[in-house]
Amino acid sequence: MHPLPMSPRSVRRRVLGATLGLFVVFAAGAVPVAAYAPELFEHEATPSPQPITDEVVPPRPTPPRPTPTPTPEPATEVGYDVSWPQCNDELPNSFAFAIVGVNRGRTFSQNDCLAEQLEWAGRDVDFYLNTANPGPDVSSFWPSGQDEPRSCHTGSNPGDDTHDCSYVYGWNAAADAYARVRDAFIGLDWADADDERIPGDATWWLDVETANSWRGDRQLNVSSLRGAVGYLESMDVAGVGFYSTPLLWWRVTRSTDAFEGYPAWHAGARSEAQARERCEHESFTGGELLMVQWVDNGIDANILCEGASR
Repeated sequence: MHPLPMSPRSVRRRVLGATLGLFVVFAAGAVPVAAYAPELFEHEATPSPQPITDEVVPPRPTPPRPTPTPTPEPATEVGYDVSWPQCNDELPNSFAFAIVGVNRGRTFSQNDCLAEQLEWAGRDVDFYLNTANPGPDVSSFWPSGQDEPRSCHTGSNPGDDTHDCSYVYGWNAAADAYARVRDAFIGLDWADADDERIPGDATWWLDVETANSWRGDRQLNVSSLRGAVGYLESMDVAGVGFYSTPLLWWRVTRSTDAFEGYPAWHAGARSEAQARERCEHESFTGGELLMVQWVDNGIDANILCEGASR
């Protein structure tokens, strides 16, 4: 039998239907089996959101760095001596010891700023006073007619240019200086008005220089110095010593050994180093060389020699 002939529109409709059927079959077979595995459609759980706060976590504290203990400055070993030339000067704030000059460069005179310099130095101050032996023809303070502590040009001991008179002159000069310091102490309320002696343990230094008036007879000069020592020791001072240089001591006393039991304070060094070196020298008195002086920035500086004590 023969198929029935079909119209062109029917042919096209059949062809289109067959084509669509093949496409569906082909598409279905192209998908792999694994595409249908359930795990491919599962997702990781989304983490729960954390609350947001304004709190700031403080940083871990850093331990403080230890502060090094400061090394204390060594105490100064330098002491100073001052007198009327330093009245308007600024004085050091720190010192190991201080010595104040009583006189204004001459016996029977006063340092213009004695009280102020004593206050600067403090109660542990030492003193120095000028010495001299001008003789009866020059001095208005010559002790003619005085009976104590020795007779000078009296009926029982005539003559006004004698060892006794020189001794009394030195005694009186030291007594005058001592009284000036006592009055200054009273004014500073460091002593009572009725005190005869100055409180404390001060050393009194006798300044022996050719700038003061001396006799050509050096033994008379020695007598004057003996009188000054005699007065100070009568007041029970803690110590008596002599300030000079070997040359000046020779010019005034011909290097007497009359005071070999007394300490010396040497002047004339040009620096602290030289002062320390001179501490090895022999003293001009023959006694202990206690300290040496030099000039430091316009002020007299001093060091105690090794082993010495004030």
